[in-house]
Amino acid sequence: MKEKAYTLNDRKWRIIGIPLMGIAIALMINFDEFLKLSRHFFLSVLFSTLLTLTFWEGNRHIITWMRRIFPEYGQTGRRVAAEAVLAVAYVFLVSLLLDELYYKPVYHVSALAMGFRISIVPTVIVYLVYEAVYFFDAWKMNVRKTEALMRENVQSQLEVLKNQLDPHFLFNSMNTLAALIDDENTAAQDYLERLSDVYRYVLVSRNKNTVMLSEEIAFVDAYVYLNKIRFRENLQVEKHLSPAALTQHVTPLSLQMLIENAIKHNAASRENPLHIAIREENGGYLAVENNISEKTILEKSTRVGLQNIINRYNLLTDREVVVTRDEVRFIVKIPLLGQLAE
Repeated sequence: MKEKAYTLNDRKWRIIGIPLMGIAIALMINFDEFLKLSRHFFLSVLFSTLLTLTFWEGNRHIITWMRRIFPEYGQTGRRVAAEAVLAVAYVFLVSLLLDELYYKPVYHVSALAMGFRISIVPTVIVYLVYEAVYFFDAWKMNVRKTEALMRENVQSQLEVLKNQLDPHFLFNSMNTLAALIDDENTAAQDYLERLSDVYRYVLVSRNKNTVMLSEEIAFVDAYVYLNKIRFRENLQVEKHLSPAALTQHVTPLSLQMLIENAIKHNAASRENPLHIAIREENGGYLAVENNISEKTILEKSTRVGLQNIINRYNLLTDREVVVTRDEVRFIVKIPLLGQLAE
């Protein structure tokens, strides 16, 4: 998957800011010459403008590069720290080259210290302006994404929990049912316990943006157990996950939706078992793959489950959900995420 290009929409800033800053620096250094309107002052303006252009464009490249590496709102501290280190190094390098190629050969003196101090001023101003605007835009985008994600979560809840009964009534009913089941009927007791686990997880996670993969997998195990009572060995689910992957985050109920879709749209028989594999993939992705054995009569579907997952991930990350299909396999890859604010 191609990385999304990041560009700065700052053409007007550069057209106006670079000459103004060049003039301002020239005034600070040669104010007496400005009062005389001497030729030396105008040469100083030209020199300062060219120097400002060099620093502005170089630091602008650093800003663009760092925003591609640390694009998230929560990565602001790391991005600014990296920009500060690279900016100081860049300013020092340009000042050193200017000293070696201009001041020493022309004036036979070293102006490295003075040049560095003067050059750091426009650099700091450029970074303050760019970061202030970027931080404010990122904050507004984060607010919009949070609001949109809340709407998507409502849709997800309606899809997963439609016709939902009052939670306390349902759990009380399950407890009553458990008391009515014979103690020797362990299969029924286990089924009811897993059913309670599934419903409890849905209630606990429904208001969260992300959950740990280990929690989602535990929920999937309970969900698969309930389905295997119906399909028995005709449904096979394998997991290939590292301990590190289990500490990452996914959107809640996303794996359950993908497994439900596989069961809903494919036959599961002794001759053609339904195989579902959940595995970690390179690049920080989690793949859910199933063999294709389409039913002749499809169950009624709202067709919003997969799209809901795609929409939720679009709100949480720039990394896209990848859906691929060939003649024998259907694969959905979802990004593994760090923990996000709930």
